[in-house]
Amino acid sequence: MSFHQHLLHKIISRQEIERFAASKHLLSKRIVFTNGCFDILHQGHVEYLFKARDMGDVLIVGLNSDDSVRRQGKSPERPINNETTRGLILAALSAVDAVCVFDEDTPLDLIRQVKPQLLVKGGDYVIEKIVGYEFVKSLGGDVLTIDLVEGFSTTRLVNQLKSGG
Repeated sequence: MSFHQHLLHKIISRQEIERFAASKHLLSKRIVFTNGCFDILHQGHVEYLFKARDMGDVLIVGLNSDDSVRRQGKSPERPINNETTRGLILAALSAVDAVCVFDEDTPLDLIRQVKPQLLVKGGDYVIEKIVGYEFVKSLGGDVLTIDLVEGFSTTRLVNQLKSGG
């Protein structure tokens, strides 16, 4: 079985994600949801995703599409890796149970489909301003932040590569 075939079951379409999440809810599994670009996966991302997974039974990652990343205005060359590559790399992590690409500017519609019991983002976010906060709280769920790993940032890595350092 190839690398791609082994991981494809973890990459779930927008049409299938609601059914996937509903099946986990029926089994009384605690679904944790997070989202991001995850452009150049680094130690900080990996530690963050494993901490998120430890907070529940199932970790679903909403992955910004290439167009969604471009609209964020990070830089003209971003994303470095396309959504297929980023999705496969995330799916390769044992902490990640499912990856779902979203094309909107925010993951709110995806969060509504998943109905997670826990929504998490990095510690650089203000909890009440996290997209999906009000929806998840209205379901009786929690919204938390996870401390970032000091010294790791995709933007920093990109800048180091540009400067040759």
